[in-house]
Amino acid sequence: MNLVLLFPDDFITATRVRLSGRRLEEIARIGSDAVRVGVVNGRCGTGKVVAPGEFELLLDSDPPPPLALTLVLALPRPKVLNRVIAGTTSMGIKRIFLINAWRVEKSYWESPRLSDDNIRAQCILGLEQARDTVMPVVERRRLFRPFVEDELPAIAKNSMALVAHPGASSQCPRDVKQAVTLVVGPEGGFIAEEIASLQKIGFRAVSFGPRILRVETAVAALVARLF
Repeated sequence: MNLVLLFPDDFITATRVRLSGRRLEEIARIGSDAVRVGVVNGRCGTGKVVAPGEFELLLDSDPPPPLALTLVLALPRPKVLNRVIAGTTSMGIKRIFLINAWRVEKSYWESPRLSDDNIRAQCILGLEQARDTVMPVVERRRLFRPFVEDELPAIAKNSMALVAHPGASSQCPRDVKQAVTLVVGPEGGFIAEEIASLQKIGFRAVSFGPRILRVETAVAALVARLF
């Protein structure tokens, strides 16, 4: 835990919080009387122990800037989902859409790991890792075509629109200086009809080499290449 994330219910005065549970246990493990803290969707700073479980705050810095990227991700396997959400959050991605695709198993949508509580828990882990405070927005879209045809054009407006696709003739660009909307498919890739639907609304299919990577690895590699 590189940052203790604070929530409104933690505050007992304007500058003092009382903590318990996992966060307090982690602070005790670190063994310091001053820890790095941040208020959810707010400022960062330090918290100094003033009483058992109580910390006086000095919030004197802003969180790191968000990544100028919107991620549209075919829903991965449930056992991978936690790592993907925590990882993308730690990279600074603030808007994530989990979508359906032909190769996404229907059973994935019934997993308890897709619950609001679990998604939020994984986002918190990502923020703690990255010393960030701004909670990402994670949305679910179970119908591929209505999302692509009715919503995605507006989402991608004024951004570089890319879809990662194995075997695409264009290479993923590097060091992009503008906002990006990136669509990443399931590990087997999108089917041809889905790629055609995305290309029809202006998305360019790109690749970053001959290897087929796992979803969490592919997302990290793409973000590193783009920014």
